[in-house]
Amino acid sequence: MKSSPHTQSSHRPGQMTAVMRAVATSGPKVLRVGVVQQGRVIEERVLRERGDVTIGPSERNTFVLPGREIRGSHKLFEQVGNEYVLHFVEGMSGRVALSTGVSDLEQLKGQSKRGSGGDYQVHLTDDSRGKINVGETTFLFQFVAAPPVQPRPQLPVAVTRGAGGIDWQTTIIAAFAFLIHFMAIGAMYSDWLDPVIDEQLSLAGLVETLDQLPTPPPLEEKPVEDTKSDEKPTEKAPVKQQPASGASSKPSEAGGGGKMSEAQSAALSNELAQMSMATLAALGSSGPATEGVLKGGDVPTGALDAAAASGSGVGVGGDLKLGGSGGTIKPGTGGGLGSIGSTGSGSTGSGSGTSTTVKGPTGSANVSPPNATVGSVSNAASVVAAMRAGFKRCYDKGLEVNPDISGGVRLTIRVGPGGEVSGVSGTASGNIPNTVVNCVKARAQAAQFNPPTGGSAVLEVPVNFVRQ
Repeated sequence: MKSSPHTQSSHRPGQMTAVMRAVATSGPKVLRVGVVQQGRVIEERVLRERGDVTIGPSERNTFVLPGREIRGSHKLFEQVGNEYVLHFVEGMSGRVALSTGVSDLEQLKGQSKRGSGGDYQVHLTDDSRGKINVGETTFLFQFVAAPPVQPRPQLPVAVTRGAGGIDWQTTIIAAFAFLIHFMAIGAMYSDWLDPVIDEQLSLAGLVETLDQLPTPPPLEEKPVEDTKSDEKPTEKAPVKQQPASGASSKPSEAGGGGKMSEAQSAALSNELAQMSMATLAALGSSGPATEGVLKGGDVPTGALDAAAASGSGVGVGGDLKLGGSGGTIKPGTGGGLGSIGSTGSGSTGSGSGTSTTVKGPTGSANVSPPNATVGSVSNAASVVAAMRAGFKRCYDKGLEVNPDISGGVRLTIRVGPGGEVSGVSGTASGNIPNTVVNCVKARAQAAQFNPPTGGSAVLEVPVNFVRQ
């Protein structure tokens, strides 16, 4: 025997969960609705005030339902008297727990009253609960006891009462206590309570106190011991000075005690003056030794050997005399300091000899045409060509120090807007020393070009040095 549809739709009401039982308290119940999307509860409301619950895409509805399932506003729960009526239409699914049991919406269509708009109406009681699926959104509902009304926040009574609520008795007592304590502390740190002091009486007592002080004992003066008489004079060994010449030794022996007479002092001063004049004359004369000293070069050793072999030197007479025969040097005469290192041929009192002049190596500077990497200068070639003589002098100075140097310098000249040289850098090749590089850079720094096109220019100038 088959059961009727009505018998299949009647089920035992589902059991209430622990949360529902905790909420189910005495008193009028209100509707609690939760919105679930994609398995997550996105909204939950407890409707304290009974009224209609609408859903739809408009914000005027109780719950905003995205999507096209509901085009307008649909009244999901309608209040009729003290009860709610569930309205569902075609396309909605779900289950509802009623007093008769748990039933699906498809089963309730045959038992429900159909409204004028084609919707199905189901009366709900305070024990009803369930879920309604509208597209991808699920509405969960149940009836719960209304939560207690939260009291409105109120300001403290002392604030609301204003000045009329101040406890003036306590306020006055606190003010007087503060005033008394303030006066007591001020009196402690003031001079009002200090005793009056008579200055004249104090000064008199001070003078009397000084008079009563005992007289200090006299200071004992210790006699100064005469230690000079007890000490024995120390004898100093006489310092013997070696006489520079025979003339200087004789006056010291005749004068006794190393003292010189006025005549000897005058003679010595005269000889020193003559030596100074002779030295100036010798330095002023044109000789290879003098030229070598003044120019910072080296004096040939052959010249010094010839001077040592000749008769020139310090004489052995009594006076300070220099010369070939021991006489006094006179300005302008031969045999002086100016003839030392003479490389010419000739004869002297002590012999004759010949010498050959040996010149050091010289070099040449080859300057390649400048290469303008930035901008252009009209007279760059002529100005660089004029630097060749200066570059050669720099190389010759380097050969005087080291005759084995060779190589080149690559100059980078930066020309300013007015044709002036704003900067020079150089890269050496071979064994060219830094002194030659700095000399070449200084010569290039002093150059002046025509104003370059474009406001500035950079010139590359190769300089090659060849030893001859």
